[in-house]
Amino acid sequence: MTTEISRWRDLQFRLEYVLLRAITGPFRLMPLETAARFSAWWWRRLAPIINPKRHERALDNLKIAFPEKTDEERLAICLDHWSNLGRVMAETIQIDRLIADPARITIRPAQVFNRYRDKLGPAIGVSLHMGNWELAIWPFVVANANPAAVYRSVNNPYVDRYLRHLRRDLYPGGLFGRGRVEGDHGDNQKTARILTDFVRNGGRLGLVCDLYDRTGIPVMFFDRRARTQAIGAMIARRVGSRMWMSCCRRVGTESRFTVEIKELRVPRTANQSEDIRWIMTEMQHQFEEWVRETPEQWMWSNRRWS
Repeated sequence: MTTEISRWRDLQFRLEYVLLRAITGPFRLMPLETAARFSAWWWRRLAPIINPKRHERALDNLKIAFPEKTDEERLAICLDHWSNLGRVMAETIQIDRLIADPARITIRPAQVFNRYRDKLGPAIGVSLHMGNWELAIWPFVVANANPAAVYRSVNNPYVDRYLRHLRRDLYPGGLFGRGRVEGDHGDNQKTARILTDFVRNGGRLGLVCDLYDRTGIPVMFFDRRARTQAIGAMIARRVGSRMWMSCCRRVGTESRFTVEIKELRVPRTANQSEDIRWIMTEMQHQFEEWVRETPEQWMWSNRRWS
């Protein structure tokens, strides 16, 4: 990672940061529900125009997943997905206020959570870009498990620090950056070895595992092979930790959520590679089921298939 950047590049980063704060500032002044509705309204109308490439990708992905639906049905899901992303943007800006009201988030099944919350041990949590996916880590937070998470660093170091600061109460164990970035971000760019040691030493690590990864393991997702990062499965298999899947769903169109948890069994046979592939296959199968249940809440505009 480059630790020094030019004066002009630094100025550009600073100006981008000021612009971001100017845009997000008004959303901090609004009540949460008002900000979320306002953002959803604009995203639904402007995102397809401002970013036609991602809009077309979303429609292409929907055609892969739901070939039986009409173009009109897929477009409706796509527009609803943009509305959801607009709400997520506003909620991220006010994430501290959102989680300060725990009545907004319900964990299910409650009996499973209550059974394991005080005896988690080392754990890997995997989730997908559903609802407000930042809240998928919430069960670990409520269990006082001091969770950390892996995230993709933003290239602008000032923006990156601001976004990490907003999410600090969700990830008290820290946010570990991935990806090449310019400048000193003040975070830890974690290698697989260091992440493994973190979990081996009792850490709880959150990962989002529904994106295309060119070096990942190809597993079936909506009847098509999709390369998926395997670091979570590899760590759980290696250190003997539990593995939990988590899905955050929005309730209606409000900033209220249900977080569903499900344990993913980690096999430990003599064939490590087959164990990891089994974990990945089961994980993506469950993700597909969740997406089918509430397709308008998944991020279709992300790259999933090559």
